Amino acid sequence: MKFEVTILGSSSATPIFNRNPTAQVLNINEKLYLVDCAEGTQQQMLRFDVRASRIDYIFISHLHGDHYLGLVGLLSSLHLNGRKKALKVFCPAPLKEIIDLQLKYSETTLHYPVEFVFTSDEKREVILDNQDIIVETIPLDHRIPTTGFLFKQKKRLRKLIKEKLEELEIPVPYYTALKKGRDYEAPDGTIYKNDTLTIDSDEPKTYAYCSDTLYTEKYFEQINSATLLYHESTFLNDMLDRALITHHTTALQAGEVALKTNAAKLIIGHFSARYKTLNELLDEARSVFPNTELAVEGKTFVISE
Repeated sequence: MKFEVTILGSSSATPIFNRNPTAQVLNINEKLYLVDCAEGTQQQMLRFDVRASRIDYIFISHLHGDHYLGLVGLLSSLHLNGRKKALKVFCPAPLKEIIDLQLKYSETTLHYPVEFVFTSDEKREVILDNQDIIVETIPLDHRIPTTGFLFKQKKRLRKLIKEKLEELEIPVPYYTALKKGRDYEAPDGTIYKNDTLTIDSDEPKTYAYCSDTLYTEKYFEQINSATLLYHESTFLNDMLDRALITHHTTALQAGEVALKTNAAKLIIGHFSARYKTLNELLDEARSVFPNTELAVEGKTFVISE
């Protein structure tokens, strides 16, 4: 099952040359999930060939403008382009009031339903459970209510050993039962154990999206052993005092999060506009956690094939 994330924006607070504020799109089994939607996100979608019409789920981490100001424009464009199917938006509750007000004063009535599912930074909770993925909120510690999101791939069915099935002439209609773990009884009464006919599927993969937050260990247990961890890294560690005041994380601290939570890979983003180049941020994170990459716009990170 395809499971990958493409970076649409990696700047914090304000856009700068070559960097837009935060937005990412996940492709999970050919379904698209948008995570945060800063201003300019639609342009980034066009730039990186992401079809907005394929997005059915949008996740907004918090209500600082660099994470949601592109949303009303996206909703309006989907309306103008004739969208009819429903859209789900997972977000802090006040966002619905903001969007309703913007639509009211532009005298816009969307031609498709939008369902708002409200998140809370008080506790972790499952907010989406479909055939491919389970999504949990990650309560974070920022200046306003903020959550990250943990995307957990569902356990896949067992894999068939086709040579064995053909050898035993097992009927094709029985394959689904085998994938679900059932043994096979041949016409002569012989029982073939499932583990002789199938192999276990790969372990489910996870993507942890940790948006704006103060460095804290309160979410470490929840994101432990993430296949891919995205963590904000607004500042270099020489600006730790500023990070504490603004409730952000440094690149060094992001590396420590990845190390302490046994992440397989770390990507860092949400870079302050003061940094025109990002090599120092990358080097700082890698000094603690070598398997780190930058959330460079347009780059796709494969979580599972």
